[in-house]
Amino acid sequence: MRDQLFRTRITDLLGIRHPILCGGLGPGVSTGRYVAAVINAGGMGFVVSTAYEAPDQFELELKVCRDLIGNKPVGVNLYISRFAGGVERVLHLLPLLEKYGVTCVETAGASPEPVIPALKEMGITVLHKIPSVRYLHTAERVGADAVIVVGAECGGHPGVDQVGTIVQAAHAPQVSSLPVVAAGGFGTGRQLVAALAMGNDAILMGSRMLVSEELWIHEDYKRKVVEGRGYESVVVKKLLRDHHRVLHNESAQTVLELEAQGIVDFEAYRPYVGGDVTRAAYRSGDVTKGMIDYGHAVVFADEIQPVEKIFDRILDDAENALHRLHTVQLARAGEIA
Repeated sequence: MRDQLFRTRITDLLGIRHPILCGGLGPGVSTGRYVAAVINAGGMGFVVSTAYEAPDQFELELKVCRDLIGNKPVGVNLYISRFAGGVERVLHLLPLLEKYGVTCVETAGASPEPVIPALKEMGITVLHKIPSVRYLHTAERVGADAVIVVGAECGGHPGVDQVGTIVQAAHAPQVSSLPVVAAGGFGTGRQLVAALAMGNDAILMGSRMLVSEELWIHEDYKRKVVEGRGYESVVVKKLLRDHHRVLHNESAQTVLELEAQGIVDFEAYRPYVGGDVTRAAYRSGDVTKGMIDYGHAVVFADEIQPVEKIFDRILDDAENALHRLHTVQLARAGEIA
């Protein structure tokens, strides 16, 4: 683990060395082994609590992670469905969070208000993920400890407003008293320095990490990411108001065609957007099918490497960016040539 380069409210809040968070990747992708690698490299990762094929898989991933990290802090992604039973499903998981010493959660989806009291009683830090600055007041009102603001460039779900990260990363710290984590399109140290300069306390990466050696997804897909130039994605399900930035493959094209026909019955989409289809693609490497999360930051994912090596590259780049800032500072009064 590299020496600490930046100390922020997020590094203090989460008890981590670097202000680098790695968000939950596609269905069942962010497993215990991968999250442990992120934590052992000095960042914070989140074991995803949903979308596993086996009902007990989430607990197994928590155990794997805990075994690999010792007593370090650990995070979990809690998706709160807007459909009936969504809150109850999250509350049902809380005993597992306590059993494995989870210290923080990344909440997403519906408002975390119904689950925050129980999480706070367990001493768990809550980072609520939002797709737009206009939802900041909700995170503050319900008692979140920090907020993750996702820009339109992100793979996965960027929300319906589609505001770019460069705007939101500057705006959110300006209007919120909460620590802010900027997300969407991040993959370099120079971007980390820029985000901190704008008042954010950390960045969160997703697509950049798809080439991590510790991920179980097929090597063929990782190689496709390495070859990617960052603009092979498309936003689908806009008609359903469930905007999803994914790899532009056969399934995505079919969904676009359904939308063009004005079809709003979800059952027409299910064969193409179901989690089982996407998991099969990750497993086989045939990513012509499924909703494969794919953000613009794949342009920075140029080599399959261990998580720690990716972090080292980002921190080296951040140091170089800091040096550049020193070289372009305005001359002080009296020092002008």
